[in-house]
Amino acid sequence: MVKVTVCGAAGGIGQPLSLLLKQSDLITHLSLYDIVNTPGVAADLSHINTKSKVTGHVGNAELEEAIKDSDVVVIPAGVPRKPGMTRDDLFKINAGIVRDLATAAAKFAPKAFMCIISNPVNSTVPIVAEVFKQHDVYDPRRIFGVTTLDIVRASTFVSELIGTDPKELKVPVVGGHSGVTILPLLSQVSGTDKLNQEQIEKVTNRIQFGGDEVVKAKDGAGSATLSMAFAGARFALNVIEAAVRGTSGIVECTYVALKADEQGAKGVKDVVGNDLEFFAVPVELGAEGVKKILPIGNLSDYEKQLFQAATSELKTNISKGSNFVTEGSKL
Repeated sequence: MVKVTVCGAAGGIGQPLSLLLKQSDLITHLSLYDIVNTPGVAADLSHINTKSKVTGHVGNAELEEAIKDSDVVVIPAGVPRKPGMTRDDLFKINAGIVRDLATAAAKFAPKAFMCIISNPVNSTVPIVAEVFKQHDVYDPRRIFGVTTLDIVRASTFVSELIGTDPKELKVPVVGGHSGVTILPLLSQVSGTDKLNQEQIEKVTNRIQFGGDEVVKAKDGAGSATLSMAFAGARFALNVIEAAVRGTSGIVECTYVALKADEQGAKGVKDVVGNDLEFFAVPVELGAEGVKKILPIGNLSDYEKQLFQAATSELKTNISKGSNFVTEGSKL
């Protein structure tokens, strides 16, 4: 039995994410939670002829039932970023939502693999970690910030330039999940030696700010929902594949606490220093979540400059999330 709970299942990301998860034979119970409309979404999905049972749960009174004994909890809940909205604006709204969902998970599904999509991920993942610490159930190997959309975008954008199949092209993207904290390591990708420095800088910027591209294109009507749902489903299903089925060799870049594998993180800290508690790194997934943090690898001079720009912002983002919980959630 594999129970997956989607928190925010009636939203712009939650609905297509739930649809993609419903197609998987890895899941036996798909539990959908939101503050409105979830029974309708659940009824709709329940007509799909795959084996997973679908249940819909609405509001705080049904949160325990939704989340209890889940193997995986995916959190896309929150408001999307709108034109003119800063990450700080987004944080003020979404931090409390994520804190409350994390509290329920800590109480009713403390062993679940937590997949955090709600932005800003650089801060919401530390919020979940602090909540789990307060409930004495913290395991850094089981809490993930889903940065997969950055990898998906990088594969798409770079393949357009070098003429390869985007599905087969693997571009490591490390750091964080916003703006300059997103660090695509193009120098490690075969075929990018064809690109000149201007092309590398342009595609790097496009990967870092791809979310803005979608927000502008939707003209105030939303943000990246469909591509995020695809990326979130891919990550959650890979976690299940590795942790439940025991499939080995599954690697994803994901934003995790470096304490999840202190030995593996040593090489990361050699690059970014000892001040960052969280960083998106290539991770081999396993039965307990993070099996191994893999090396970042060699960096070009340009990428080293990107790292310098990212670390101070990441440190601020992390502190903001942690302090939201430890200082009594004062904004």
